[in-house]
Amino acid sequence: MNRLENKIAIITGAGNGMGRATAELFAREGATVAVTDLSEEHGKHTVRNIEAAGGKAEFWRLDVSNESNVEEVFADVRKTFGKLDILVNNAGISGVDKPTHEVTEAEWDLVFAVDVKGVFFCTKHAIGHMKANGGGSIVNMSSIYGLVGSHEMAPYHAAKGAVTIMTKKDAATYGKDNIRVNSVHPGTILTPFVRELAERSEGGLRGYLDIMEPKHPIGHVGDPDDVAYAIVFLASDEARFVHGASLVVDGGYTAV
Repeated sequence: MNRLENKIAIITGAGNGMGRATAELFAREGATVAVTDLSEEHGKHTVRNIEAAGGKAEFWRLDVSNESNVEEVFADVRKTFGKLDILVNNAGISGVDKPTHEVTEAEWDLVFAVDVKGVFFCTKHAIGHMKANGGGSIVNMSSIYGLVGSHEMAPYHAAKGAVTIMTKKDAATYGKDNIRVNSVHPGTILTPFVRELAERSEGGLRGYLDIMEPKHPIGHVGDPDDVAYAIVFLASDEARFVHGASLVVDGGYTAV
């Protein structure tokens, strides 16, 4: 408890899945959380969960692909809470599941607008606030698909690869300002969205797990909290010497 006491955090895409789990865990660890999401319904649900557990949070509707919206929201968060310590760039989309030669320009651009430009815009407009605060921590949500290839989702692979290198570039640039920048790389995580897709697939959830669990040396797939705990560590002062790192959270999927 209290690993993030007195910290102010912005978490993008905090309305569901790993974003919601991260926001709720941040609040339990003492942070005040700016919950941001495109969906007001989902974002306010996260805020209610946090408040019901005794934490502090407020909601802002945010389109991370819109720079003026990012700038406005980040300025308002700082005005409301007085500072900004932590940014978690979690918002993202998976896009189409197609090989490169079948992807349209519009399909490619849609993924990059959210997954890459969103990280760029949010980082860009967090840096000034963090410099004014004497430092901070940025955690970017990448993926194992930002480290290794597969036959799936060409735009997503390229976007998450970009996030991985953006993380290292910004770490090299902003370390002197006491701003740490790291990325997290989840593997197969049983978010509500993934669970719903699995339940609708042939064989249902059990069939999906029968296929996926043997691919993980640890013997099971992950839960959103598994990723949230990794993000809390990187955001906290416990990780004060962890900078420019790519933290893989995949149950050993990429180790074999």
